[in-house]
Amino acid sequence: MASLWLLRLLAQDGLAASPQHGILDLVRGSGPVVQFILYLLILFSVASWGIIVHKFRQIRRAKRESEKFIDVFWERRNLSSIHEASRDLKACPVGQVFRSGYEELVRVSRTKKENPSGEALTTELGGVENVSRAMKRATSVEITKLEKYLTFLATTASAAPFIGLFGTVWGIMNAFRGLSVTHSSSIQAVAPGIAEALIATAVGLAAAIPALMAYNYFVQQIKVLAAEMDNFSHEFLNIAERHFFK
Repeated sequence: MASLWLLRLLAQDGLAASPQHGILDLVRGSGPVVQFILYLLILFSVASWGIIVHKFRQIRRAKRESEKFIDVFWERRNLSSIHEASRDLKACPVGQVFRSGYEELVRVSRTKKENPSGEALTTELGGVENVSRAMKRATSVEITKLEKYLTFLATTASAAPFIGLFGTVWGIMNAFRGLSVTHSSSIQAVAPGIAEALIATAVGLAAAIPALMAYNYFVQQIKVLAAEMDNFSHEFLNIAERHFFK
């Protein structure tokens, strides 16, 4: 009984003597290298969240306006009226593809009327092929706009865990180096240093996981929009061939 009482008393004394460290205290008490890594990871995380919010709004608006434009396109039969309506949908990728194809179609049709022999269509403009190229070029431009800043999310998702791991390794090295200087083998001597080091890995994962999830989500949504632009291009080219290039 006495031995049990003595062990309990020593344990209570050890708990009372051990300092209670909060996360901010651990960050402030870490070395300059680990602090630099932590601030770098926080910067990556803040920038990633800013990009996530921006891309979410951009893609949501693009999908909403694309759906609205497709409804307008099939409800109206006059291409010039559709072209006027598409001017108000500036964030609509399908509308941008339509405008490129329509403007090229108007140019080809005007040249066809001015050159009834068709020589200009075969040598300079190429007929419906030029309309197709204009729409493909517009599709590529719109996809590039939608994919802007996604590279940063991919970089954060792949690099942040390794940056945090580097900070952890560096912090543990310093902790064990301090252990060799103090000539102490107790866990209390290295526990604060190891805790400081492990924060770097935690912050790295906190920056990488949302960036990875957002990147995969945005890539999938952009694929859907790209498929809508391709499908619309095929439909528009079929209409152009039936009515303008008989």
